[in-house]
Amino acid sequence: MKTIDELLAGGVSGKRVFVRADLNVPLDDGTITDDGRIRAVLPTVKALADAGAKVVVASHLGRPKGAPDPAFSLAPAASRLGELLGSAVAFATDTVGQSAQDTVAGLADGQVAVLENLRFNPGETAKDDTERGAFADRLAALADVYVGDGFGAVHRKHASVYDLPARLPHYAGHLIATEVGVLKKLTEDVKRPYVVALGGAKVSDKLAVIDELLAKADRLLIGGGMAYTFLKAKGHEVGISLLQEDQIPAVTEYMERAEKSGVELVLPVDVLVSPEFPDLKTKAPANPTTVDSDKIPADQEGLDIGPKTRELYASKLADAATVFWNGPMGVFEHPDYAEGTKAVAQALVDSNGFTVVGGGDSAAAVRTLGFDENAFGHISTGGGASLEYLEGKTLPGLAALED
Repeated sequence: MKTIDELLAGGVSGKRVFVRADLNVPLDDGTITDDGRIRAVLPTVKALADAGAKVVVASHLGRPKGAPDPAFSLAPAASRLGELLGSAVAFATDTVGQSAQDTVAGLADGQVAVLENLRFNPGETAKDDTERGAFADRLAALADVYVGDGFGAVHRKHASVYDLPARLPHYAGHLIATEVGVLKKLTEDVKRPYVVALGGAKVSDKLAVIDELLAKADRLLIGGGMAYTFLKAKGHEVGISLLQEDQIPAVTEYMERAEKSGVELVLPVDVLVSPEFPDLKTKAPANPTTVDSDKIPADQEGLDIGPKTRELYASKLADAATVFWNGPMGVFEHPDYAEGTKAVAQALVDSNGFTVVGGGDSAAAVRTLGFDENAFGHISTGGGASLEYLEGKTLPGLAALED
């Protein structure tokens, strides 16, 4: 795929450049709680603006129902982008309507505009190719060139991600070029030992990537809510912990495959339990109990890995030459259940290997828990996209950028 460097070398002054970014940031009553995805696209937007382009930034945010919804407006993201750029950013109150047309027409060379949430238009996510294509046509009318830089959305076959690049000269932005380069280090000529730490709530979300990693990784460390399905598959009582009983046969098969192929699959040896889920709003003390992972009481819920497991996982990560981590080890949003996730993050910081934090909740945890982002080899902006790449799937947004 051609990159933004080639576009800049050919000159962009006066051209309208459509940048498909990922500004899907978490909001709390309209306030951005983590601006990592906005900062990630900054190098691309700034390079284009500095080169004299008229930059039209577009993104989705959340899951509105194909119609305007103030709760999902990109206005806060546009404001934050302007703060980071150090210059005013124009904001269109629609996607392809009169406001978008007037806002883009009013741009001077080097100025930046943000369109309203693309998912306010049903054509963005339509399953019907014709409907999606019609929306892409209207977006294409706003630009001369397309730059794909929303890595967190490249696994979606959406109008702005998949159909629009076919209608304009297209290039990969700095972020996508970096993300793809990193993922190749996790799939091609991997430096070993290669250790993968997987957490998060549902094991069903990770089965496909586990299937692929059983042929690539040297060790798999399992935590988070998904660990309890593995523990149940081993015959342990898991109480009222998160459990996907229908996935036990698949999990059992994967554990057997790991043993046969020499992949070390490591499960928690102790966990923090409580009879109730913690209050994440007030952060009231939860007073959890630590128990061995095969002794979870029937009326208790596992909510984090315990101290022995933290030490075990840190030791399993210590000699890694390559590490990929996706998914928290527990309910990190509450201080009483954050230590497991913090321990894994610290092990990556202490590692001498190439460390990749796989986006989503893992990236949010790193920032929430106060880690220096520069202490990691790479923090991805796309959890789902990263996992699908590692699964070996063709990602529509990357395929669309190929020539």
